[in-house]
Parts: sequence; C-alpha cells; structure tokens
Amino acid sequence: PHRRPRTIMTVLVTSLEESTGKTAVALALAVAARDRGERVGYMKPIGTRLQSAVGKTLDEDPQLARELLDLDAEMHEMEPIVYSPTFVHEAVRGREDPDALRAEVVTQFESLSGDADRMIIEGGGSLTTGGIVDLTDGDLAELLDATVVLVAAFSEPGDVDELLAAADLLGDRLGGVLFNAVSDAAFDTLASDIVPFLEGRGIRVYGTVPHDDDLAGVSVSELCDELGAELLTAEAATDARVRQFVVGSMSASEAHGRLRQVRDAALVTGGDRPDMQTASLEAGGVECLVLTGGVNPPDAVVGRAESAGVPLLLVRTDTRTTIDRIGDVIQSGRTRDAATVEKMGELLADYADVDAMLPAEKTD
Repeated sequence: PHRRPRTIMTVLVTSLEESTGKTAVALALAVAARDRGERVGYMKPIGTRLQSAVGKTLDEDPQLARELLDLDAEMHEMEPIVYSPTFVHEAVRGREDPDALRAEVVTQFESLSGDADRMIIEGGGSLTTGGIVDLTDGDLAELLDATVVLVAAFSEPGDVDELLAAADLLGDRLGGVLFNAVSDAAFDTLASDIVPFLEGRGIRVYGTVPHDDDLAGVSVSELCDELGAELLTAEAATDARVRQFVVGSMSASEAHGRLRQVRDAALVTGGDRPDMQTASLEAGGVECLVLTGGVNPPDAVVGRAESAGVPLLLVRTDTRTTIDRIGDVIQSGRTRDAATVEKMGELLADYADVDAMLPAEKTD
C-alpha cells in the first residue's frame, strides 16, 4: 500500500523494571502530543498483563489508550504479541518464529501509524522482556525507528549502575531518562549529584517527577483482580483506594489499638482468624480484608463485613506470598483511568521537559 513520504515521530517508553509508572508516562505523552494538534497512534507490541497462563490478555493499557485518544484500532493490532507463560514456553521450545513475530509487529505498526504524525510505543514489562524472541524494548526501538524514554525509579546512588547498563544496551536509541515517583528524601541527591553525573556521561535527564499520593495505591476492585481473589461480600463497595497493607499477625486485642492508627489500608490475615477479622472490621482505616489460605470465614463475619461496608477478598495463597503480591500491586499504582493520566500529564508539565520527550523532528 502507498505510504506518505514523511517521517513518523516514534517514541518508545520503557523502564528498568515493572511498576515504575511507564503506562502513565506513555499515555500522558500521547495526550500531550494530541493536545498540541498531532495525530497520535499508540501501540504496546508485547502484552504482559495476563488473565490466564494460556494468554487471554487482561491488558487494559491499550483499551485506555483507545478511549483517551479516540482510536479505532483493535486490541490485537495494538498488542500483537501476548507474552504469556505458554507463549514463552513455546518460544523456548523453538515453536515461535522470531522473524515472523517481528514481521507481525512491523505490519501492525504500519497499519496503526498510517494516519499518525506520532506513534507512542509502550514497552513490555521491563527493558529485557521479550529477549527470548529477540524483541526486547531495545530491539523494538531499532525495528520501529524509535527514540527511547527510559522511566526509572531512584532511591540510592547505587541504582545508577543499572541505569548505565541500560544506556549501554540502548545505545543511540536512548533519548533520555525520566526519574519517576521520587521520594522527598532522594530528590536532592538526584538534583545535586546524580543528574550532573549522568549528563557528564552523555545521558540526558528529561526530569525528576516527585512521588504523588494521588498516583499511589489501587482500588479494592483492582486489588481483587490483581490477586485473583474471590469477593465474598456482594454489597460492600469496592471503589475505595488502598495505599498500604497491614499484616494481622497480632492478637485481636492488640489489633484494636494498632488498626485505629492506619488509613487506606488492606488488612491481610488468615481465613481461619475470625477474631482478627472481627477486630479489623471495627477499625475505621481498613478498606478491605484479604483472607489467605483459601479458608472461608464464618457467615457471621461476612454479615458483619457487609454491614460495615468492608469488602472481604479470599485468596488461595499463603500469607507471605500474598503480602509480596500486594506490595507489588500497591507500589505500582496501576494506571487504569483518565484521571491518573491527567495527573501524570500535570506532573510532567511541572517537572520534566515534555518538548524534549516529544521532539518536533528526528534528531539523529
């Protein structure tokens, strides 16, 4: 098919690890480009958020992009590869053809970018996701002629080692680094020491975005989805936000005092601890109970939870595994709505060089 003789500005947003705000940054940049009059397309070539091991995608990032940018594209076009455990296993066995996969990505990219001035590409789970089929974010940047925005967390100077390794990996494709969700404690160190050091090594820093409570945490319904939990309460609303978790390993009497001091919390306790469950339901700052071990609580506890409007989430995993999972989910602050993207857009406008991340022309 005929393609216009023009260059499409393509930006690929990647991160060193999962849960760094990559989705919010990618979609905020897409909206910023659209608001300045550009026709913007979006693609997430490798989907990593899955509903099942076989590969049914639960990836809501393309869906949100489609709504925000008013795109007509289908999910399978925006996300041609679903990186499920089954897919990875087949790839290791040699049953997935990397060349065919690359061709599929290019085909969908060309289709999606046909009417676009700019394409925003969201990377996989992390910088190295997709290596089994030679489609890491670095490979994708090369394949799609994209400039890379590397989203990074920062807590201590030692984190820079990984950043330098990533810069070496991306080479000339790296446009720059955006530090996101930086704590107050780390902010000064970044500004005074780390940014000058990186720029001295030829690595551009687009900005340093501070941690923002509005972007932290997840709704109870999102937490339920992420944990694969069974919701035991039909009437209790699940739209409250959870920003921390408390482990109910203390006695019920101790819990009364401690739980009155928490806010926006999920309480994690065994399904076989009705005493702790009852004590938790009387604490104002507990937004939901996550019951571990697959043990159903007594009907009286469920009834009391319904009356208190506190959802009960039942998981099959043990407490330690559940705690680790909840920590990951809460820290990531899933990007699932327009308000999150709008907030990130405001933060980028205040703390980052959006014009540099969305150059008007290619800089070779």
